[in-house]
Amino acid sequence: MSQLQPELLLQAYAVGVFPMAEGRDDTRLFFVDPDRRGIIPLDSFHVSRSLRKTVLQRRFEVTCDRDFAGTLEGCAEATAKRPDTWINAEIFRLFVTLHQRGHAHSIEVRRDGRLVGGLYGLRLGGAFFGESMFSRETDASKVALVHLVARLKAGGFTLLDSQFITSHLQRFGALEIPRDEYRDRLQQALATPAQFVPGADDWPAVSALLQDRTQTS
Repeated sequence: MSQLQPELLLQAYAVGVFPMAEGRDDTRLFFVDPDRRGIIPLDSFHVSRSLRKTVLQRRFEVTCDRDFAGTLEGCAEATAKRPDTWINAEIFRLFVTLHQRGHAHSIEVRRDGRLVGGLYGLRLGGAFFGESMFSRETDASKVALVHLVARLKAGGFTLLDSQFITSHLQRFGALEIPRDEYRDRLQQALATPAQFVPGADDWPAVSALLQDRTQTS
């Protein structure tokens, strides 16, 4: 499936499927439509007390869309816990193009100017499809996720798709829902007007998120 067009990829996400590769060196892509879909409910997002403290200390510099390619590369790099990845050259090409067209975004986390964590994803209407995250320092990817959720809530988004769930994401309230329910939520989100402004200061939204006691445990 070489040289897949970005427009086709957007159409795929709009009907509930997403691309993956068997490994970073694989040249092929395949589309995934799981029976049960992972989502992170924005209205019941959980922030632990320890993470809340870390975010409020602001020991990381958090930006948006400052280094999309660097964030994507961080998500694709091999680690001891993850020796291979599903992000291959074709996915890299497609998402860089979608970022240039305003459809894909990244949250970057730095310490002393060095990129130490982040995440990236795709947005359509009021839906954000979280693709991957990485962390080179403790809590860096978690801080990125808090900033993303704050931006999404402030921008009127209604769906944060995590594709699958992990024990890591379950700590934030991630859950699985049946495919049909996911598609219903997706269609509602696609019809919802939402704003994602990369250059906007997101700290007021982050502060509001952390002050909401229903979001913190």
